[in-house]
Amino acid sequence: MKTEGQAAIVTGGGSGLGAGTARALAAAGAKVAVLDINAEQAKSVADEIGGIALTCDVASGSSAEEAVAKAAEAHGEARILINCAGIANAGRIVGREGPHDLELFSRVINVNLIGSFNLMRLVADRASKLDPLDDNERAVIISTASVAAFDGQIGQAAYSASKGGIHSMTLPAARELARFGIRVMTIAPGIFGTPMLMGMTQEIRESLAAAVPFPSRLGTPEDYASLVMHILENTMLNGETIRLDGSIRLAPK
Repeated sequence: MKTEGQAAIVTGGGSGLGAGTARALAAAGAKVAVLDINAEQAKSVADEIGGIALTCDVASGSSAEEAVAKAAEAHGEARILINCAGIANAGRIVGREGPHDLELFSRVINVNLIGSFNLMRLVADRASKLDPLDDNERAVIISTASVAAFDGQIGQAAYSASKGGIHSMTLPAARELARFGIRVMTIAPGIFGTPMLMGMTQEIRESLAAAVPFPSRLGTPEDYASLVMHILENTMLNGETIRLDGSIRLAPK
């Protein structure tokens, strides 16, 4: 898909991977709607790139429906959806204070997995009614998993389950939406310099970077956005999860 002139929605676009992707899309000529639960961060990125900011709780049906409708009013129906919204809470199944908090587990699943599906279903429904572009393509949906989907560490049961669900959803979604000319892909980042990670000490960050075989550094939002842009342009990429991790494999803890 040629990005220029297309309407795009980026969830979690107020920071980290989402913000980097929003910038790359705007630089390529897309009309970008920045969706985030943090209205101030969303506005900051949207103002920077000439897009629009929309407050959105991706786990809420009504909130997402409203945001997608407002994005369409401003830019036209989205042909590009990038799901970057997510949270990463840690907790052992059996910890010092007893069993894992069930509400916390549910919240991680709701935001990461259900939130990704929520936006996918809404954007796919509206995009399915659009006129096809080259290769009979109507839209591209890219979600964000994690290497924790494949080699999750101790304390990551909830996070790994949510990201594993995104990975597992990719192929059946691509198969189902193929009749509409809608591609579905997932990116599974490794250790990236997101705001959550950058809040750790310099020593910890350097230790994590050294664990990446090559390149031995933290991934950046620009690395993620670069892969997003390639997926958008390469029509044969469909129904797959791509690890973006410098060949790292996570240890048990």
